Amino acid sequence: MSKKPRHTGIRAKSSAASTKLAPAAAKRPSSRRNNNTDERIAQALEKIAAHLSAASPVPEIDSLRDADAFVWHPNGRLAPVPRVSRVDLDLLKGIDRMRDILIENTQRFAEGLPANNALLWGARGMGKSSLVKAAHASINLSRKSAERLKLIEIHREDIESLPALMDLLRSSDFHFIVFCDDLSFDGDDASYKSLKAVLEGGIEGRPDNVILYATSNRRHLLARDMIENERSTAINPGDAVEEKVSLSDRFGLWLGFHRCSQDEYLAMVKGYCGHFGIKIAEEELEREALEWSTTRGSRSGRVAWQFTQELAGRLGVRLAAK
Repeated sequence: MSKKPRHTGIRAKSSAASTKLAPAAAKRPSSRRNNNTDERIAQALEKIAAHLSAASPVPEIDSLRDADAFVWHPNGRLAPVPRVSRVDLDLLKGIDRMRDILIENTQRFAEGLPANNALLWGARGMGKSSLVKAAHASINLSRKSAERLKLIEIHREDIESLPALMDLLRSSDFHFIVFCDDLSFDGDDASYKSLKAVLEGGIEGRPDNVILYATSNRRHLLARDMIENERSTAINPGDAVEEKVSLSDRFGLWLGFHRCSQDEYLAMVKGYCGHFGIKIAEEELEREALEWSTTRGSRSGRVAWQFTQELAGRLGVRLAAK
């Protein structure tokens, strides 16, 4: 009988060992490929970030001399507004007390004296935002070019970029009204914390040359169900509500706007008609104006202006001041 060579077992073991090592050896190139892919992705992201940074415009303080009003964009751009959409201060009827308070506060600020951030809250269409724009224009009427107030509008959805805007304005020689129209917060929106830090409480705080004016239909800037939800889910309900309500408390000046009476509404309509030279019998004007407000279900400065546009268009009158 023939004998099997003794080294056969050794070969078998060697073959088995090589079989076990093969997968491990196969994994090494794959691992290197993964590492190379990660590196390429990281390098590509760095290039994209560099391009985006280079493309983002760097605001220039000198450009603030080009206009009296700007719109802030969160990428750092201040877009000049050559012609502000506004009405004359004298046309704002039924809000005399709020008008006088805001004008006085704005005048003090323009002269470098202490002044308060202002929250204009209340009924829709009663001239809150119109008053801010009219007050800005009124203060600038008698001021030299280098002393004119600048109005900067920041949109509600861009509130989180407010600290960046403050950093930009801090080094300017101009004085600024930063204005946010229809400011309110809903749901899980936590961007109000950026506004709180700017109003009061942050390390740097609000620059001396900046004041904030905001309008809202809500006195506390928050929906009632949002406050109630905070109360029901918090460990200490009182603390949760205080955290939310304290935002509006940081505006030193609260100006409430309420629904106007019938006489105030008619005074608004007559004021517009007189200003724009719309000729119509007073009795007919009152009848049509009241009918218009009834179809709208409300009386306000906005409704009065909408009726004026309707009447002027029907009578062929262009809305240019006489």
